[in-house]
Amino acid sequence: MDNIIKSAREIAQEKVAKLGEATPQERLKWRYQPEGEKLAAEYLKKGTPGLATGLNSFPPEARSYVAEGTFLVLARNIQLPKTEPDKKRNKLAMDGIKELKNDKVGIENVFSKIRQLFSHYTEQGEHQKQIAYQQLKTDFEAKMLQALKQKMGTSLGMKIDVERQPKFQEEWRLLQAELESQYLKLLDEYRHELAAKR
Repeated sequence: MDNIIKSAREIAQEKVAKLGEATPQERLKWRYQPEGEKLAAEYLKKGTPGLATGLNSFPPEARSYVAEGTFLVLARNIQLPKTEPDKKRNKLAMDGIKELKNDKVGIENVFSKIRQLFSHYTEQGEHQKQIAYQQLKTDFEAKMLQALKQKMGTSLGMKIDVERQPKFQEEWRLLQAELESQYLKLLDEYRHELAAKR
C-alpha cells in the first residue's frame, strides 16, 4: 500500500516539476488576489466607501491583483433582487465596482442593463411566476383528481390541497429555477462585460 501512495506522490511531484517554477506575476497574484477578496468582503460587510484607499495601501505592483480579487467578489455579489437586503447589497457592490474601474461610462452602461434586468425581474418576472404557479397548481390538481377518479371510480366533492404535496413543491422549485435561469444567464453576461472594462 505504501508503494502505491509513494508512486502516486512521485507522479504528482514529476507533474509539478514539469510545470516549472511560478513566475513572479503568478506569485504576486496568489499572494494578493485573496487580499482583494478580503477587502471586498469587508467593504460589503461594513458598507462604507473607501475601496480605492484600501487598494492604495498595497504596493503598486500588487494593486492590479488586489483589484482583480476585489472585483471578483463584488461581481459575484450582484444577484437577482429577491429581497430588500439583496437590493442594498447589489447597490453597494455596483458602487464598489464603479470605484475600482476607470471606464466609468462603460461601467455605467453595463449597470444600466443590469438595472433594466432587475426591474423586469421584479415587475414582469414576479407576474410570470404567479401565472406559472397558478397554471402548475391547476394542472397538478386536475391530474390528481383524474388519478383518484380512476382509482376510486369517483372524485365528486373531493378537495385536494396540492400545495402541500411534495411532488408539487418539487415541480414548483424546478419551474422557478427554469424561469430564473433566463435572468441569471443575462446577469452572467453582464458580469463578463463588467470584467472586460478597465
